[in-house]
Amino acid sequence: MYSMKQNRFTLPLVLAGSLLTACGGSSVDYDASGIFEVTEVIVAARGSGQIVRMDVEEGQQVDADVALGHIDTTQLHLRRRQLEATLSATDSRRLDEERQLAALRQQIANLEAEQRRFTTLVKANAATQKQLDDINYSLLVARRQLSATAEQIGSSNSSLSGQSESIVAQVAALDDQIANCVICSPTRGTVLTKYAEEGEYATPGRALFKVGDLTDMRLRIYVTAPQLTELTLGQQVTVYADRGETERTALQGVVTWISDEAEFTPKTIQTRDERSNLVYAVKVSVANDGSLKRGMYGDVKF
Repeated sequence: MYSMKQNRFTLPLVLAGSLLTACGGSSVDYDASGIFEVTEVIVAARGSGQIVRMDVEEGQQVDADVALGHIDTTQLHLRRRQLEATLSATDSRRLDEERQLAALRQQIANLEAEQRRFTTLVKANAATQKQLDDINYSLLVARRQLSATAEQIGSSNSSLSGQSESIVAQVAALDDQIANCVICSPTRGTVLTKYAEEGEYATPGRALFKVGDLTDMRLRIYVTAPQLTELTLGQQVTVYADRGETERTALQGVVTWISDEAEFTPKTIQTRDERSNLVYAVKVSVANDGSLKRGMYGDVKF
């Protein structure tokens, strides 16, 4: 009875040892394990309306700020044309100050000439003082009329300028909304997931697709406090990734982030010392040669 129990527990150990030996003929020594991740960006709609074009497929390589589709902008363009017509009508009501005041200025110039002439005549006793006083009064009235008219024209044009600036601002806002209806990725990468199709209705904030940069992978590992003393930011480490069932690939990695707070060991992660309850998260950046996949397990040797 005892021998049967011993064989039952010995067999898995033998199998595990044979598997490690199959990996290149010797077991791979490592200090921590983790899962490969990528920096993911969820591209959301910035405008509202029907999606009229969506040239996005999962696995597709996309570049930053390149149009991949657009949302219907018919109503936005119609409102823009309406504002442009209103702006044109507003500008047409603007008064030409020089032309409006030209007649009054000419009248004042004529009265000033008469004033000079009658001043000379009065001195020579060839005209009466009343005649000169009448001209002076007419000149005063004309100057006040010129000032009032200029002020009225300026106030009217200032009001029209305010209306024009408001319309121009509304046109700029519409242009921004129209630009936001262009669907594009803010970063270069690979389309990981597609959430929307042509013909569906988009609203601001609705997720359209997810993009990730698969050329630069992140291996998130967890280390114990004693291991933490062996790591520094920028440190070069060796990363092992599975290639097939029996082969492993060694890649160079760089420690890019070390958590400053300890946490309990995640259930899906194993550390070298499983007796440790508290671990520190570490991210290792690895250049992807095409063999690394998101969600793949990897090992790290410090």
